[in-house]
Amino acid sequence: MGRTHHGSAATSLLAATTLVLAGCGPAGGSDDGDTVKVGMLHSLSGTMAISEVTVRDSVQLAIDEINEDGGVLGRQIEPIEEDGASDEATFAEKAQKLLQSDQVATVFGGWTSASRKAMLPVFERNNGLLWYPVQYEGLEASDNIVYTGATTNQQIVPALDYLAEEGHESLYLVGSDYVFPRTANQIITAYAEANGIEIIEEEYTPLGHTEYSTITSEIEREEPDAVFNTLNGDSNVSFFQQLRSSGVTADDMPVLSVSVAEEEVDGIGVDNIEGHPVAWNYYQTTETPANEEFVAAFQDAYGEDRVTSDPMQSAYNAVYLWAAAVEEAESFEVDDVRAALDGIERDAPEGPITIDGETQHLAKTARVGVVNEDGLIDEVWTSEEPIEPDPYLTGYDWADDMAGEE
Repeated sequence: MGRTHHGSAATSLLAATTLVLAGCGPAGGSDDGDTVKVGMLHSLSGTMAISEVTVRDSVQLAIDEINEDGGVLGRQIEPIEEDGASDEATFAEKAQKLLQSDQVATVFGGWTSASRKAMLPVFERNNGLLWYPVQYEGLEASDNIVYTGATTNQQIVPALDYLAEEGHESLYLVGSDYVFPRTANQIITAYAEANGIEIIEEEYTPLGHTEYSTITSEIEREEPDAVFNTLNGDSNVSFFQQLRSSGVTADDMPVLSVSVAEEEVDGIGVDNIEGHPVAWNYYQTTETPANEEFVAAFQDAYGEDRVTSDPMQSAYNAVYLWAAAVEEAESFEVDDVRAALDGIERDAPEGPITIDGETQHLAKTARVGVVNEDGLIDEVWTSEEPIEPDPYLTGYDWADDMAGEE
């Protein structure tokens, strides 16, 4: 989709966790002079709860930390929590409630692109501001969303570069049947054609699907060099378990995933996914001073057995970035906050991040890791420096047919 450009002023970026704040309503938040209301909108039930509950926890952690430090513009942040229930229509309905009835200043939330696209017109109609924390397929930029997860050139393209560098010349594509996997696979196919990589097959299953024996048997029979996995939610549990049961291991055929992080590994079972690669911008093992503090704070709040992950770290960052923009703007109003976004930067747990006011995406470092025997992820490849966001892939000749109008 296209984007209406807006003027923007420099600010300073903050770090860590997933909240979607929808700034709207005549009050721009609570009328109470001591608090400001924000929305927390994540799937606490359904097939996506395996991924989204931890994101909610990280948003709450950031709110608690900011409140303990005095709040934002002297106000305590008051979260209003809703359950998107792994259903895009419910996300749209709850977003409308948060903006119109609760009159929150902003909203943190969403995971699937289907949920984001369902919420987008609600935020545009109400001039709200959603902080979306998850990597996605790109080809979008809206004045009413700040995208704190990776766009395509910061995750999918680097993942393909890694596979090509490893000498993989054929790919089998498997994904959930909704907008992110289908669009991602269009991009993967265009990259493959330009780089001499064969796409052997492209398969989709509904969210929540659990029967993968036919697909895993076909993967075993076709023997691709690697599998590119865009399944989401608890379908990954069934897929990896059944792939392992079919006899395929990471040594035989790596399955590179872009929606499996530390939180999902436990549900999948380490024995079923050990050795397989994943592509993100952050891992619990990422070596930055800010990450040591973040992991310690998260485990102190929720238990030493809890793991951190890229989406929840991006959500955590979103809350701090919103707070920084509010302080810069000296206002909770969406138009004022939006004008203050450009150039906000912070040393986040993932490393340095900076908001690009033109696209409302972040400059981020790309990383590929491999799941280890402890269920954590060891980094094996990195871009080393933050990559500027290019959601419409205008910097890639092979993407000309899909880049759309920026």
